[in-house]
Amino acid sequence: MTTRPVSQDGPASRPERPGRWRRAIDAVDERMGVKALAYPVPEHANNLGWSLGGLTAVAFVTLLVTGVYITQFYSPVPESANQSVRNLVTHVWLGSFARALHYWTAQAMFVLALLHLLRVFLHASYKKPREGNWVVGAAMFLLTFLAVFTGTVLKWDQEGYEALAHNLDVAKLLGGLGIWFTPELINRVPILLRLYSAHVTLIPGLILVLFVLHALLIKRHKISPHPQIPAPEVETPEPFTAHLQRVAAFGLVLLGALALLAVLVPPVIGPTPVEGIEITRPPWMFWWFFPLEEWFGVASIGIVIAIVFGLIFLVPFLDRSPRRRWQERKLAMGAALFLLLALIAVTIEVWINNPKGH
Repeated sequence: MTTRPVSQDGPASRPERPGRWRRAIDAVDERMGVKALAYPVPEHANNLGWSLGGLTAVAFVTLLVTGVYITQFYSPVPESANQSVRNLVTHVWLGSFARALHYWTAQAMFVLALLHLLRVFLHASYKKPREGNWVVGAAMFLLTFLAVFTGTVLKWDQEGYEALAHNLDVAKLLGGLGIWFTPELINRVPILLRLYSAHVTLIPGLILVLFVLHALLIKRHKISPHPQIPAPEVETPEPFTAHLQRVAAFGLVLLGALALLAVLVPPVIGPTPVEGIEITRPPWMFWWFFPLEEWFGVASIGIVIAIVFGLIFLVPFLDRSPRRRWQERKLAMGAALFLLLALIAVTIEVWINNPKGH
């Protein structure tokens, strides 16, 4: 007869069974592959500058949440749009806060997306093999620009009405290409309703699709190396999920600041629009082409927007040298600095010399 040997530490023990939470995570990962996000990240990515893209995503999610709430009370027809916004602010529980948070988060998303693009440009993170991801990011920035514009129109106050008038003028200059932006596409549906559908479904939907593609390309090519750090850089033992936790912490600070702004500085609601006058100044994101309209006419708006965004899209194809340090990219940095300073100068000119409007 044989006997089972007994360990010096006592009877043989069974392997410890994982807890319910761990089993639940493993079950989800087995089906969804969530743990694929736990790929290593370089040490330089664990700071605020390299987290701007994540913060832009935090702002986007905040806009989705507040936007869903606002749309429950908004009427997207010209006869009642402005009044529905007023009712939202004065008669709906948390309506004023939701609208103010939505407004300030839109400003923050635009700024964060712009800063993220500038960070990527400064470190030449768009170079081979990441050219496609730059184009995807530039497309999301353009969509953010369009989201701010359509949101301005939806208030249907004097400012929004005049913004729509500029939209119609530029669309006419485009001929058949601009018919979607005009009432001529279908006269039975108000153009305000079509812009509303673009603002709440088309634009966010495209941003979401591009964001998923953006994230997949980052995982495919990994976070770009820092041009000032010699390769190979030692990767931190922390995975990308830990990087997301840092982004979440930064995001909480961002949300706190935006909530404070929403309480202390709620956005104003302009009067019901009057046709045939032009007295307002557009939101600050559009100031850089505001004086060009007065100097060169409405056509300049479409031309300038096309040139600026066209150059942004073409960056990785115009700057094809392998050099990534900004000190070695004098032509690219000089051209970008000239364009940026020109836009800032025009913006300041509007702020100082045109405080109210036309």
